[in-house]
Amino acid sequence: MRARRVKGLDPDAPLAVGARRIALVRLGELQAFDPAIRDPAEVEALHDMRIAAKRLRYILELTEPALGPVARTGAKEAKNLQGLLGDIHDCDEMLPLVRGHVKRLRHGDAAALRDAAGSRAKDLAPSAASSAPSLKLYRGLEALIVWTEARREVLYRRFLVEWDRLERGGFREKMEEGLTEDARATAPERANGSAPANV
Repeated sequence: MRARRVKGLDPDAPLAVGARRIALVRLGELQAFDPAIRDPAEVEALHDMRIAAKRLRYILELTEPALGPVARTGAKEAKNLQGLLGDIHDCDEMLPLVRGHVKRLRHGDAAALRDAAGSRAKDLAPSAASSAPSLKLYRGLEALIVWTEARREVLYRRFLVEWDRLERGGFREKMEEGLTEDARATAPERANGSAPANV
């Protein structure tokens, strides 16, 4: 996923002003994935949302001294989303690899049984399957596939619960409001403890 360009950055402006502008763009990127992520089959959207959460988290963590408490809260929530989406992505990456390995083992076993039967064989007895070289490996790999599928479903449900909690709690609105207020505070004001408390 390519990051959106942040327009209107002024290198001479206070750090809080530029950081706020970047954070708001990254927040918008994150929000843009709803409603696509409501479909568990949208693997690419979920992966791209993880990247968007990571970008939001990093800008908030790096600029927390300038943006204040709202950045800390936002970074924590983004990190939580990033972790959940990362675990889901791990499952999405693992499943095709294991399925591909099972497929290769099966093809190898089919070739071994065919070769053992010989070129003159007219049929193959069902009992021949018990001599497949990789037969015992299938059980473990199939169990891994089942576990990974179930784990992904559990993680996806948990992710939706977390995302809906943020949505219902007005995460975006609170972040926007807090970033706007914090961006008005200068570094010297923060040092004197006069920066506004947010979220």
